Amino acid sequence: MLIEDLRYIHEDNERLEAAIAERFEEQPRHIRDRLARDHQIAGFLDRIRQQSQKALELYKDDSGDLLRETQSIGTGDPYQQFYDRLKPVKEFHKRNPNEPVENLERAYKRRAIGEDAPFPTEVDTMFTGEEAFGRYFDMMALHEEFVNLPGVKRRVNYMQYLDSFDKFDQVSKQDKMREEYFSYVNSLSQYLETFMQRIKPLEGLEKLFATWDSDFEKDWEENKVEGWEKEQPNGATHDGPATQGTGEGIWCADCEKEFKTDNVYRAHLTGKKHIRAAAAREATGDDNTSNGAKSTAKNTVSVQRLKERAIAEREFRVKKLSGAMQTERSDTRANVERKAGMTEKERAQELQALYEEDLGGPGANGAEEGDSDDEKIYNPLKLPLAWDGKPIPFWLYKLHGLGVEFACEICGNYVYMGRRAFDKHFSEARHLYGLKCLGITSSGLFRDITGIEEAKALWEKINKEKKTETSQVDNVVQMEDSEGNVMPEKVYYDLQKQGLL
Repeated sequence: MLIEDLRYIHEDNERLEAAIAERFEEQPRHIRDRLARDHQIAGFLDRIRQQSQKALELYKDDSGDLLRETQSIGTGDPYQQFYDRLKPVKEFHKRNPNEPVENLERAYKRRAIGEDAPFPTEVDTMFTGEEAFGRYFDMMALHEEFVNLPGVKRRVNYMQYLDSFDKFDQVSKQDKMREEYFSYVNSLSQYLETFMQRIKPLEGLEKLFATWDSDFEKDWEENKVEGWEKEQPNGATHDGPATQGTGEGIWCADCEKEFKTDNVYRAHLTGKKHIRAAAAREATGDDNTSNGAKSTAKNTVSVQRLKERAIAEREFRVKKLSGAMQTERSDTRANVERKAGMTEKERAQELQALYEEDLGGPGANGAEEGDSDDEKIYNPLKLPLAWDGKPIPFWLYKLHGLGVEFACEICGNYVYMGRRAFDKHFSEARHLYGLKCLGITSSGLFRDITGIEEAKALWEKINKEKKTETSQVDNVVQMEDSEGNVMPEKVYYDLQKQGLL
């Protein structure tokens, strides 16, 4: 029943369009939910595309079945036509009494907020833990493959690799012709391409990739691909037999010997050994061998150029992909740098927080979307709140050392979070009041002192030094009596009051 098939296709496409519009109204806050929505919409679009293609083929009606079915419905008894089509339906369900019926409304229905998915979504298994749902690259395996390539002399760490993985001048052209390098650059290109497809399912990347392919074809034909420019002839000619390139050197058919570079081969052509070998070969009339060498050389050069093209194409694709994902690249570098300063316990806490956020984050309690202002803030790590009422980023929390506790006994064992708050509190009212209760009136000398006994000891020492200093000042002035005896001023006046002078 072709008409029923067409009706079903149009109905299904309308449901798919409504489902897509409904999902575009969502504004997921978490990257996992946003990716799940985008991939679901991409799946709906693929289904619409497939069904529309099927409907076009039915409308073309190359076999004429649709026309005959339409004519039979329009010319015969409508009731008879109805029962004729109802009969096979009843027979089918009689043979299959428990056949389930596909509920399209439920299949395309949007999952309510707080409702758990019956099974893991595609996004849950699409990314590794290091990729964090498409926020960062996971190129550790590629980094290991790169540092073990033949010809890589300088061993770079992972941070340096993230900065330079799209720069291919670290490997010589001769080493690039090895199978190991081709496997590496092919894996790198495939990873970046699939990563971009996973994080951007709705951006029509096929057209973008086709544009890059055409750009590469144009640059390759014009000999403009960076690092793979074909060497132009410099006007010198090779006197002697044809050469055979093997991908690693130049073959001399007369001497049956291979030379690593073109300069060494040219110097060899003027040698006596080569001249004698060429003359002996010419005397025997071995032209067929020379022609065969020319043919072999031509084929070998052609194969080598094809291999160069394959490697250059993948390097070109890697540069384009890395340029299109600069944000993810810089975020990856910042994430790796941040994790380098974290302990294993802190990494585990962060991973647990991310897992709990996926399972029961904001909106998981079934609250309405319109109640976002009254929504409970999800803060498993107990991070301080920023000006907008939301927790500050974890990296900022670590940067300012807000996880370090500083207790002050003078302030009543009050705990200050972070060095900045601790340094600031010495000039605040709480600390000054604590010093006043201890009888300390000068607070300038008591910075960084938090213990009560330590503060008392210092205050007692300061007072003692003041008294000693006063005594020394008093002993500076010397007095002399009538008999020429010299004494301190205080002693002189005491004796004078007693009438002893």
